Amino acid sequence: MKNVLIYLVSQSPRRRELLHQIGVEHEVLLADIDETPHVGEAAELYVSRMALEKARAGRASLSVIDKPLLAADTSVVVDDEILGKPHDEADACAMLQRLAGRTHRVISAVALVDEVVEVSCLSVSHVTFRGISDAESRAYWRSGEPADKAGGYGIQGLGARFIERLEGSYSGVMGLPLFETAALMHDFGIQLSFFNVKAHE
Repeated sequence: MKNVLIYLVSQSPRRRELLHQIGVEHEVLLADIDETPHVGEAAELYVSRMALEKARAGRASLSVIDKPLLAADTSVVVDDEILGKPHDEADACAMLQRLAGRTHRVISAVALVDEVVEVSCLSVSHVTFRGISDAESRAYWRSGEPADKAGGYGIQGLGARFIERLEGSYSGVMGLPLFETAALMHDFGIQLSFFNVKAHE
């Protein structure tokens, strides 16, 4: 039987994949929270608040807290505006055109909580896109990849074609900054081992 170290409060298959990458066995919990930004709320504060609120909601759903709960939130930010998931093709193409030929921020927060302790941290990456034509934007939307992704693109998929430069955390742009996650787990007393972790082919 595998040693489950944490609960992951997330529906994201990418976050599950990233935790498996560093050998963290986990059990998934779902939490439904209001993700509406507060009026005038800075993106860094919003992302940090969302990660903590998700973790707290997961904690509230359990009758017994037998292991820590991990939650994360990631936002794409351009001109100090948070870009959510696109509503439709027009929205997705408009987002890509705003990002094209310039640099934007991707802010990821990670929160780890148990019954009494709460810790969190923030990762900020800078992503520079090349120019993107209208035809490319439409074709990318029709690939199906952007529909469920903040900012309307995925760095780990076809969207990588648009990225000219990345300064920061690749895994953070995917949705879970692994350096910060591992550091939080260490601070929490969770020991990660390199043994019994299956190497990637």
